[in-house]
Amino acid sequence: MKIGIIAPEEKVESWVSTFNEYDSNINVSIYPDIDYDDVECICLWKQPKNLLNKFKKLKLIHSMGAGVDHIINDSSYPKGIPICRISDEMLSFSMTNYIITAILFHHRRILKYQNDKVEKVWDQNTHPEILPINIGILGYGALGSDAADKLNYMGFNVVGYSLNKKENTNIKIYHGTELDIFLSKINILVCTVPYTNKTHHLLNDKLFKKVQKGTYLINVSRGKVQNESHIIEYIDNGTLSGAFLDVFEKEPLPKSSEIWNHKKIQITPHNASITNESAAVPQIIENYKRVISGKNLINQVDLNNEY
Repeated sequence: MKIGIIAPEEKVESWVSTFNEYDSNINVSIYPDIDYDDVECICLWKQPKNLLNKFKKLKLIHSMGAGVDHIINDSSYPKGIPICRISDEMLSFSMTNYIITAILFHHRRILKYQNDKVEKVWDQNTHPEILPINIGILGYGALGSDAADKLNYMGFNVVGYSLNKKENTNIKIYHGTELDIFLSKINILVCTVPYTNKTHHLLNDKLFKKVQKGTYLINVSRGKVQNESHIIEYIDNGTLSGAFLDVFEKEPLPKSSEIWNHKKIQITPHNASITNESAAVPQIIENYKRVISGKNLINQVDLNNEY
């Protein structure tokens, strides 16, 4: 079993160790010292472009995370080779905790109380919670739906939006042409959509013109889903009350970005949820075995939908 890893920005030693612990017969090669002649499965994360069509025996391409845009948008992707992604309960656990943290940061006025501390203001007159809170989950996949279920359990009013129709007995899920209706119902917008050609700069002025005044934005999807200049513009004009961002159009966030010094934008360095190798490696090996035996793959990407 020969597997290649191309993830130059990641520390992949722990991945190699996990592969070897799981099965000592696995031969793992790491870019740039990778075996293009014999590798049958490649694991990718932010790989250099124009490498994928060099593999002569390639049977499976596996993302090392939940996202797959780095693979689909690579022009050297060899058509016909299946792509799979990682789905992990710990990814959902961490993502949901992050989303809840960001919502409570806004809901409990933490930014105000941080500023009050600096100014030595003791304010018991302002209500400590922003009310009402109506949360909208934009993108109702595994991560978005888990967050919605947990928030609903906590007692928050939650609705969802998915491109395709989905059912949930406890949560109203809008779909298709109902995006404007969805936006009219909420004042916290949580974006968990995958990055595709259709979602490029989805969070832009056109969408912000349709939200309720004072809506709070949380983006944990992909940086290219947002237009950062529009986010800043619509915070400054009062349409958005603020933003909590884990992803950015360019990463690392350039030091010249206005976001660094914007008082109403909170940021984290794209670490809301990270892949757990011990959960990912068994999925990769299982899919490798399935592709060899001709069985259906786990978490295979629909290339038409790009996720």
